[in-house]
This record gives sequence, structure tokens and C-alpha cells, in this order.
Amino acid sequence: MVDVGGKPDTERVAIARGEVVMRLETLALIREGALKKGDVLTVAKIAGIMAAKRTADLIPLCHPLPLTQVTVDLELADDLPGVRITATARVTGKTGVEMEALTAVSVAALTVYDMAKAAEKTMRITNIRLVEKHGGRSGSVKVEG
Repeated sequence: MVDVGGKPDTERVAIARGEVVMRLETLALIREGALKKGDVLTVAKIAGIMAAKRTADLIPLCHPLPLTQVTVDLELADDLPGVRITATARVTGKTGVEMEALTAVSVAALTVYDMAKAAEKTMRITNIRLVEKHGGRSGSVKVEG
């Protein structure tokens, strides 16, 4: 791991996004709560939050962080069609939370896929990316609005 011991504690925030693209029929099943595994959006939200908290266990050399907040928002999007996922991670610490936000989106997307795969095998998890970060030596970076 990189030594971050000499760095000051600062508030750090990272926002990541991704999508699960599917047929309109599958999206309708999620919207109606008609999938056998249950409430896709609630389960995926909890899975994403849990994953962010376990990022250091999943990614080698990633520092374990005392997260102060993780939010995962899932939006049903007819224009994709599919589910748009946004995760925000916050910490006051010596290193950033980009990996936690990206992990939250990734696992939330995998959970959507898992819960809906009986209805559709052709879903695609796409475009997982960091969209914004604040804090630390590099300051603020905004990749998209």
C-alpha cells in the first residue's frame, strides 16, 4: 500500500455512475415489482452500500477507510432503457474514496443483473465511471455534470 501517513485529513467525496441496459419489458417488470427475487432497487441499493464498506477487502492495496456516508441511488430510465446507478462516498481522511464509490456502483449493477437475469439474459452493465471527486491534494475533478 502507498504510505499516506504524512498526508493531512481532509473531507473527500467521490461520485460514480453506471448503467444496466435491458429491454423495456424487463424494466417494466422491475418497475412493477414483478420479479421473483423481489424488490430489485432496494436490494441493489443495500448491496452497493455494503460493498462500499468492504472495498478494501475486495481490491488489493486499497486502504480501509472509515466512511462517513455512502448513498446509492437507482433510477429507472426508459431512455436507456434500464437502471441508472449513482453512488456517492464520503470520508474525512488521508486518501480518496473513488474506489468505494466505483465499487458501490459495480455491486449495485451486479445485483440488478442477478435479480433480473431470469427475465432477461441479454442485459449489459455499462459505463461505470467516476464523475466527480473533491478533496485531497488534487482538489476537485468534475468529469461530467
